[in-house]
Amino acid sequence: MKVFNKILYGATFALLVSSCSEFMDINDNPNNPDAVTPELLLPTGLTGAAFANNNELNRFGSTVISVTAGAANSPSAYDVYDIDSDDFGNQWRFELYSGSLIAFEEMIRVSEEVDAKAYSGIGKIMKAYAFALTTDTWGDIPYSEALGGLGNTQPALDSQEDIYKGAEGIQSLFDLVREGIADLGEESSLMPGQDDIVYGGDLDQWRKAGYTLMLKMAITISYREQALATTIINEVLQDGELITSNVDDLNVRFGMAQGSYAPAHEWTNVSTFAGDLIISTRFVNLLQSKNDPRLPLFVTAPTGSYVTIDNGFAGQRPLPQTSWSRFSSYVTGNGAGPVRLVTNFQRAFNLAEAVVRLGVAGDANEYYQEGIRASMSLAGLSASEIDAYFTANADEVNLTGNVDDDMEKIITQKYIAWFGNGVEQWTDWRRTGFPTLAPHQNAGGVDPNQRPLRAQYISQEINRNPNFPNNIFSNVPVWWNE
Repeated sequence: MKVFNKILYGATFALLVSSCSEFMDINDNPNNPDAVTPELLLPTGLTGAAFANNNELNRFGSTVISVTAGAANSPSAYDVYDIDSDDFGNQWRFELYSGSLIAFEEMIRVSEEVDAKAYSGIGKIMKAYAFALTTDTWGDIPYSEALGGLGNTQPALDSQEDIYKGAEGIQSLFDLVREGIADLGEESSLMPGQDDIVYGGDLDQWRKAGYTLMLKMAITISYREQALATTIINEVLQDGELITSNVDDLNVRFGMAQGSYAPAHEWTNVSTFAGDLIISTRFVNLLQSKNDPRLPLFVTAPTGSYVTIDNGFAGQRPLPQTSWSRFSSYVTGNGAGPVRLVTNFQRAFNLAEAVVRLGVAGDANEYYQEGIRASMSLAGLSASEIDAYFTANADEVNLTGNVDDDMEKIITQKYIAWFGNGVEQWTDWRRTGFPTLAPHQNAGGVDPNQRPLRAQYISQEINRNPNFPNNIFSNVPVWWNE
């Protein structure tokens, strides 16, 4: 997948990074970012964040969490928990640090120079999103000294705890989002329009996305920092307007022509990597056990039946390859996606969890059902079809009042709803242990009994920056999961 990453993603980000061989060596950018306007940087950053979510980290997450199964190449290693420091180098270097993160950093800088508060507000919200994605994947990362801010090409790593909570000289991700939301309420010398490929310049929608991102991040750390998470969630519910409709979702759409496709479409249907992934038998069995009407909308069945393999299966792959069940157009969008980053169903399931686990005020069952309905509607089911499912499957769509049972229901439904976003599915499983998943066949890696809990630091950074530890293996939990 590495050649594909460099070609497709590099074309998207040539504006900023075509001459940058190392992610921190950007202080003297030969592309002269001083000449780049916020209007150019906004779509660059948005497509970059979506690319990072939708590309190789998605293939990895979907596979280790039993949605897809690895049929060849890197996914076949992920399927048996085998990852190392040679994996995800392009994601770290090109898609995040020299990609979306530097795009948002530059957008904030040039926007503040011309008092374009609308752009700096969006940039701060999305910079927080991209840094959350990075720290959730790797743990401790360059943050306060990253992106050339201190002229340091060998930055120290900040702890994940400090990144989320803040410390002396370190702004928390929550404060970064708060600052972005505040900027959106100020007068702005420039206003986004068509360059805002998510909301078309609607700043009210961006405020909703910012508050919903804060809710997501609070839920992420809520097992480790229950009191802080509860305080932030109550703050959001009191002060903010959240995403409450599918039309409010923070989605990024790609193009529908060769060279501009969303990554999941590219590696599912177009590139030479189309033979790497097949839908897992386990995911199909899960939805069939729940009589879930989303199954045929999510998963293709070219022969009329689902053709899948079990995770870790070492035998002959089904033939012909054209018979394989794959991601449907719900995920690929015939090229455009969308890539779903922050969503209405996510907000509803997060609030259901907050009520059940944290004692936040509200009706957990109502939020839970709202999440299921939002996901089913997004998949293309009509209101009457959703009502019929609810009537016929009352046990599935109602919580019980038992915390453990209800958490499993909430996270399992959230896992189904996140179909196509393996990053979110993997993160929720790591922090909750749900859904309950059997080990993969023939598992190996550093711990055959443990799905990966993080990505390992990439070898390029270990070799060039003495601040990186040599060995933190994939069976070591990140801070919020300890």
